[in-house]
Amino acid sequence: MLLLALVMGVLFTSCKSKKAVMKGSPGEVVRPQGFIADKYAELMGVRNDEITNGRLYNFIEQWYATPYKFGGMDHDGVDCSGLTMLLEQQVYSINIPRMTSQQVNAIKRKYEDELQEGDLVFFDFDGKKFSHVGVYLQNGYIVHASSRKGVIVVRLRDPSMYKYFSRGGSVIMSANMAQNE
Repeated sequence: MLLLALVMGVLFTSCKSKKAVMKGSPGEVVRPQGFIADKYAELMGVRNDEITNGRLYNFIEQWYATPYKFGGMDHDGVDCSGLTMLLEQQVYSINIPRMTSQQVNAIKRKYEDELQEGDLVFFDFDGKKFSHVGVYLQNGYIVHASSRKGVIVVRLRDPSMYKYFSRGGSVIMSANMAQNE
């Protein structure tokens, strides 16, 4: 019995899970954990040293695969605008409105080739203007809450997404005063 307890103790203490840890304060850029930089560099086809915003990629790692839930704002389920609002708050210390239809009014439009990490990207699904939102990462990739796959990272130019792409842009700093509705 003592041997079994000893073996179990060794097993549990030797198992180290890799877990994303949010370091620093919102708005502060901190180095990402090595395994996170490796994962997202490979996923997006960039060099490891190009993954520089640890808060952003740790946030994505913590939310990755969270199921889609309309109106959701926690790890049991989140919708696209909720994910975007939480990301902007927790990573960049920027408050934006809760609803996609309001978030689109909080950006300064940019051409697609001008998009930068943290910019918002909007889509017109089901014939509805600005019905979906995600956040631009780099090298043509975005993070968003997919209604089928939950929180994922995909190419903006993925045919299933790009045909619905409407606009993108940077959050206007005056949007920081927005009330979260």
